[in-house]
Order: sequence, then structure tokens, then C-alpha cells
Amino acid sequence: MVALPADRLLMSYEEYLAWESTQEMRHEFCDGEVVSMAGSSRNHNRVSLNAFKILDIALTDRSCEVYIADVKVQVEPKRKYFYPDLTLSALK
Repeated sequence: MVALPADRLLMSYEEYLAWESTQEMRHEFCDGEVVSMAGSSRNHNRVSLNAFKILDIALTDRSCEVYIADVKVQVEPKRKYFYPDLTLSALK
């Protein structure tokens, strides 16, 4: 069994959505546990940017968009919200 830190932050998804929108730093939400996002390195940023450029060019004539960082993604309603490095979204 993994020991969890004593100061971990737990809240409902409604509380998380209201609270997180007021925070300077981003936080992810997974089944009631709030996890602060770590900063990234220069190499991490370069890899993300290069992946974005490749996808953005490859998908120019497609009905989708690519976003880089700072886009909150709901993976599972009321349970999981993340900030992936890249997000690919189909347009309707």
C-alpha cells in the first residue's frame, strides 16, 4: 500500500471547479483528490511545441483543432480533470 501525504487536498468536483478557477497555479482533479501541477523543463516545452507544430500542420484541412497547455480536459464527468500537454479536439 502506498502512503499518501498527510496534507493531501480532497474535495468534491463542484468545489474543485469553483476553487481551481481562483488559483494562480493549475491543479488536476482525480476522484476527489486535487494535485498541483509541477512546472516543466525547457526540454519538456520543446517536445510539446514540436509535437504541436507537427499535429497543427498535419491537421490543417481537418475539422479539428490542437491546443497546447492550459486547456482543462474533462476525462470522466465529475471524476477526472487534467491539463494535458496537448489536446486534440474535433470540431462539430
